[in-house]
Amino acid sequence: MILIDTTVLVYAVGLEHPLRNPCRELIAAIGNGQVSATTTVETIQEFVHVRARRRPRSDAAALGRNYAGLLAPLITVDADDLRHGLDVYERHGGIGAFDAVLVAVLERREYLTGIVSADAGFATIPGIEHHDPASAGFLADLGLA
Repeated sequence: MILIDTTVLVYAVGLEHPLRNPCRELIAAIGNGQVSATTTVETIQEFVHVRARRRPRSDAAALGRNYAGLLAPLITVDADDLRHGLDVYERHGGIGAFDAVLVAVLERREYLTGIVSADAGFATIPGIEHHDPASAGFLADLGLA
């Protein structure tokens, strides 16, 4: 099972962009059961916040609900995830605090095999399997091409 970052959700429903189609294909593959994926409650919240900057709140909330259903069960971040994430944040200058907590979630749950994100900072973390929608082999790496 892979962990989905906010960037994938945003690009999948965004305006024309080079990452829109790969992200849409991944979301479709999750929907039809080809790919097993989840995310955190906070990722859905961040998506809704970003979406609502340019769209009505009703649109952002509806899409947030759709993503929450698609990626259920969602992961609830706990205090141990936060502590581990803050340690990751201190050690790795290439990622922000939110992404560091996602790294902690990934590292602390054996059933998660990697993260999908357009944020290249994840590639700087040793031992993390990072799937970037911008990479040429993105869909093939996920078994979709």
